[in-house]
This record gives sequence, structure tokens and C-alpha cells, in this order.
Amino acid sequence: MDLNAGTLLGKSGVEPALEAWCFLATWAMIGTAVPVFLALIAGITAPYGRYVRSGWGIFLNARVAWLTQEIPSLIVFVVMLLLFSTPDSFLQHPLSARTVLSGAFCAHYVYRSIVFPFIIRGGKPTPLSVWAMSFVFCIWNGFIQGWCFARQMTSDTPVWNPRVMVGLAVWLFGWLNVMRADLILINLRKPGESGYKIPHGGMFNFVSAGNYASEICEWSGFALAAGTLPAAAFAMFAFCNLSPRGHHHHRWYREKFKGEYPASRRAVIPFVW
Repeated sequence: MDLNAGTLLGKSGVEPALEAWCFLATWAMIGTAVPVFLALIAGITAPYGRYVRSGWGIFLNARVAWLTQEIPSLIVFVVMLLLFSTPDSFLQHPLSARTVLSGAFCAHYVYRSIVFPFIIRGGKPTPLSVWAMSFVFCIWNGFIQGWCFARQMTSDTPVWNPRVMVGLAVWLFGWLNVMRADLILINLRKPGESGYKIPHGGMFNFVSAGNYASEICEWSGFALAAGTLPAAAFAMFAFCNLSPRGHHHHRWYREKFKGEYPASRRAVIPFVW
């Protein structure tokens, strides 16, 4: 008797429905990416961080917001793997692209949702409305990535495949620089200091939004290594969501630190934009 969870759920009709939902959710992410980019680049800035302002509902503590809005990606992704993974388990193929990239996805969200909230110093509060949008997106993305890794990807592609290796190298570079950029920003001011300073080091030597540039790089590498439509959709949405904010950061820095700000820096893409 076959007691595999994925088989039982497939017989009940759940699996075809989830496959259809994953298809629709993936294309919905692609379809909303460009409108999001256009709206944000036109001047809409999410009201958190330096752009915090009233009129967006009640506010949540920064640590609480980061912890609770990001962790659904990790939880939903892992649950999808546990419930729907194919019989050739991840442990049987530890050096497959599927296994290593699953670890990469989890590593990012363990850092972002569990480690990062406890290393920030204070931080401006986040409006509940912004938190809710992030929370929903993380469930959305955790679902499509989790379903893809559980049921659509196989363990046939080894991690030493050239495309996977290049993508993983780009992912690792981005992930390490995400953490480095966070530490640079966290340590920009000494305890008790207030106000803004010009960040230096890492990706900040090339762009104003070193943290966003690093995350865009990270998920672009992930998409290249995975070679799946859901991963590409996530990378596209990450760029369309983060790059306009980086553009606005760049303008803000240049206006605030006139004459001091490095003229060679770009907004998000080194040497280009």
C-alpha cells in the first residue's frame, strides 16, 4: 500500500488544484511586477524607514514586524516540501540543485526573519498596512516556490551543472552582501546618535541602495540556478519592488548630502543606474 502523502493527496484531487493555483499565482506575480515598478518609480514610497508618515494605520514595532512578516515564506516553503515532496527525498540527493537551492532559500529567510530582527537597533515602526502586504506576499511566494521545489523540480540536475554553479555563485555573493549591507547600516550610527549618515563599504561603494542591490543580485542568481518560472517570477518581482525604492534613496542622499555625496555612485545597478 502506497502511503506517500503526495500520492494520497493527488488521489483526492488536491494536487491538481494546487498545481493550477501555482500556475496562476506565478503568472499573477509576473503580471503585477511591472505595474508595481511603474507605480513605485513614479513616486509612491512605502511609508517605513526614512519615509515613515501618518495615514497608513496603526504601527508595529520594527522587530515584531520583521519577524512576523518574513517568516511565512520559510514556514510555507518547508510545509510544502514536507507534504508534497516526491519519493526521491532531498536527503537521498544532497548534492542535487534541488536540495542545495532549497537550503539557500531557507538560509535567507532564517536570517531575515529570525536573525535580523534581533540584531537591528531600534528601527522605525512599520505601518500595519505595509506589514500586511509583506505578510501576504511571503505566503504567496513561499507557496509557489515550495510547490515548485516539491512537485515540479527533480533531483536529476547536480549542483555542479555549469548553470547551477554560476547561479549559486551569484546567489552567494548577493546573500553575503545582504548581510554585510545590513551590518553597515546597523553600525552607521553609534549608540545614542540620531540622524542619517552616508554609508560606505561593500556594495555601498558603488550604489546608494547596497542592501537592495544585493538582494536583487541574490534572487537573480537563485532564479538562474533553479531555472524555474516561479524563481524567475520572484527575481522579477524583487527587482520591480526594490529598485524604485533604491532610486528614491539615491535621490534622497544626493539632496541631503549635496557636495558630500560620492558622484560616482549609482542608485541600484553599479555603473549603470
